[in-house]
Parts: sequence; C-alpha cells; structure tokens
Amino acid sequence: MTLHTTAESRLSIRPPDHVGLYRRRAKVGDVLVVSLWISSAVAVGLFLVGGGTDRLGSVPDAITSIGIMLGLVGTNFVLAMLILAARVPFIDQAIGHDRAIAVHRALGKPAFLLLLGHGVVLLIGYGLSSGTNLIGEIAPMVAIPDMPLAIVAIVLLGVVVWTSLATVRRRFSYETWHLIHLITYTAVLVSIPHQLSIGSVFSPLSVGRAYWLVLYVLAFGAIFLHRFLQPLVSSIRHNLRVDRMVVEAPGVVSIYLSGRRLRSLRSSGGQFFVWRFWTPGTWWHSHPISLSSVATDTELRITVRDLGEGSRSISSVRPGTRVWFEGPYGIFTDAGRTAEKLAIVVAGIGITPVRALVQDARLRRGEASMLLRASTPDDQYLWGEVEKLAEQKGIAVTTMVGRRSPRGRGWLNQDAADRGVTLLSLFPDLVESDLYLCGPTAWVTLVEAEARATGMPDHQIHAERFDW
Repeated sequence: MTLHTTAESRLSIRPPDHVGLYRRRAKVGDVLVVSLWISSAVAVGLFLVGGGTDRLGSVPDAITSIGIMLGLVGTNFVLAMLILAARVPFIDQAIGHDRAIAVHRALGKPAFLLLLGHGVVLLIGYGLSSGTNLIGEIAPMVAIPDMPLAIVAIVLLGVVVWTSLATVRRRFSYETWHLIHLITYTAVLVSIPHQLSIGSVFSPLSVGRAYWLVLYVLAFGAIFLHRFLQPLVSSIRHNLRVDRMVVEAPGVVSIYLSGRRLRSLRSSGGQFFVWRFWTPGTWWHSHPISLSSVATDTELRITVRDLGEGSRSISSVRPGTRVWFEGPYGIFTDAGRTAEKLAIVVAGIGITPVRALVQDARLRRGEASMLLRASTPDDQYLWGEVEKLAEQKGIAVTTMVGRRSPRGRGWLNQDAADRGVTLLSLFPDLVESDLYLCGPTAWVTLVEAEARATGMPDHQIHAERFDW
C-alpha cells in the first residue's frame, strides 16, 4: 500500500447550500413515482367509467375485464419506461440518468408480466364465455383484428426484459445490447393498433382514447425531442471534431474535441455525454463517456480505456473526425452534495469523471479527502493531474496500489486489509460527508455496502458505476 497526502493550500469558495437543492430534487423524484401510480389508476378508472363496470355482471365478463385492466396498467408501465429512457432534462437533473435507467429496468419485468397476464386472463375469460378450453380459444383470439400485432409486441418486450437480466446482459457488447433495446420502441408501436382498435374499450370519441393518445404522444415526443432532434441540433451547432489524441497509458487514450460555444452546453465536472464518431466503423453505435476535464469554450476532453471492441474502435479515430453527441447527463457533480464535507473514493478509469469533478468543485481548505485506488502502477491514469488539482484546492489525497484482497474488505489491497484499514479509518468524518464513488461496478458495490454499514444515509452516497 502506498500512502501520500498532499499539502492543504488556499481557501476556495464555499459550496452553496446543497441541502435545499437536494430536497427539491427529492420532491421531483417523489412526484414522478406518484405520477406513475396515478396514471395507472386513471387508466383503469377511465375504463371502468367508460363502461367497464357493465362488464362485471358475470364471472366470464369479470375475468375478461380484469385481463383488460392488466393490459392497461402494463402498457402504462411501458410508456413510463420510454419516458425514463428518453433523457428528459428535468428527470435527469432531479434523479440522475443512472437512477432513471435503474427504474426503467425495474419496470420492465412487471410490465412484461402484466401484459403476459393480460393475454392469459383474456384467454380464460373468452374461453369461459364461449365454453371453449384455454388452448382451443387461442385460434379465435388470434383472429381478432390487430391481435397478432399485440402478440408480436409481447414477444419483443420479452426479449428486451430477458436481455436486461444481469447474467444475460454481460454476454453482449454495449452496442449489441443497445440495439436490442431499440426493440422496445417497436414493441410499443406495434401494440398501438391493437389497443385503439378495440371499440368496446375505447370508442372513437371517448375520453379514454384521448387519454391514451396523449400518453403515446408524450412518450414518443420525449424520445424524438431529446434523443434525436435536440442532439442533432446541438451537434450541428457546436460542430465538434476530433482535434488530437494523447496516450495516457497502455490502452488509455485522451481524446481532445474542438468545437464552438461549448460553454453554452453548461456541462459540469462529473457529467457524461453520449458520443457518436462518424467513421465507417463507429458511426452506427454510441458511447456514454464522461468528461475528464471541464469544458472550455472551444475544447472538450474525454479519456477512454480499451475495454472492448467499441472503446477500442474510438481510441483510433483520426483527427478531423466529426463527432455528434447527446448530453450532458448525470448528477455525479458538486451540485449533488448535501453535507459539509466531501469524501471521494475512485478506482481505475473511474478517475475520468472524478478528475473533472475535482476541477469544477468549489471547496474550502480541508473540506475534501480522496482515495485513489489502482491495481497496478500502470493503472494510475491521470493521477498526476488529480494530485496537482488536489494540491491547489487543499484536498487530502491517499493513494493505494495493489490487487484486491481475496478476503476481508475486497475493495482494499491485501496489505491494507491485513492491517485492518476501513472506510472510516480513511475518512474519519465520513458520516458527516458526501461520499462520491466511481469505478468498476463490483468494486463500487463493496465500498457502497461498507458506507451504508457505517450509518451513512443513501442521499449522501453518490455512485457512478462503469456499467450499462
């Protein structure tokens, strides 16, 4: 274990009151959750008010109505998933892109099960009405107009949910996984005719039909605006191109991008963009990569480690290559703080957003402490830059080099684990601090668990995982 502590230096600007900002963001997050359940309740309520109660007079009709309501709630969940994945700015600023995507994934399985249950329960209800068994009712049900499209939609959504499972997702590259998830849009689109063509549920001039049309417009409008139109306009306006490549270490390259009026993007240290490099081998897929330094008006910088085919391909792009982008995204920034002090724990290529975060943060002398973690000396990417910034801002820095301990606290190296080093011994004021974590997912999870075990509340823990 190597220890090094920089000298504390000049007094910097005290951070603003982040507690109020956190509370406002928490309220927005609560509103989003409540909105999901209210919209589901409204969908069911409109069905019941629009004649659904008339369907409850017999057992077959009641079962059929339950099937319809399951489909309505499931569809509502799918539309909510699309909005969460649309990278809507106010959602990103309130709960962060990573949390929005986490909720998006969490809704996938219940949405699929609700829609699958919708189909099965309808089969039971129709079968009871006609006196046909469950299997025998399949052919008549498929013959209903637009029903084949609904079946295709459920199958497509099932594929998306299956590929979202952690054990399955790891088998795919990010590019392949992302392409598969575009199927979600297709699944929703092909289900629209099925939903709106059932006249007995939504008559042409009904409030229910208007409500669902509004939801579809909001979901696909958000995707079109924030995933396609806005990035297109920004990319053309700022005219980003690769300026130069600088090798930081074996397999690690910093890419300097030149453009115009880049400060107007209002990016903060710790945020990321989704980049698309226009070369024959890279134009068809995008890359979520954090800034590794604060933007100037004419230059951005990202630092990329060769972790697969995608990152390897952009590490060799030529100067002059045009770059399109989406963003900035994320709340892994100084604005997310809620406590008086700041603790930063970072490993490997996770240093990239931390380097920009430290550069951008407004700190007082002695307010922040940092642990830089690397498996080998070759993994000390950008450490020199970070230590220089720390010295300027009065941040105490501890460095730790060595392979992870196979026993005890697995996020430490073996020497530190044997000597009983803990997160609290490294950061005595941890409970009174905001903790920023960035690095490989499994490693971050271990540090996060130890932080929670000390009694740290969730809102003081800010984790950025290098995962998708």
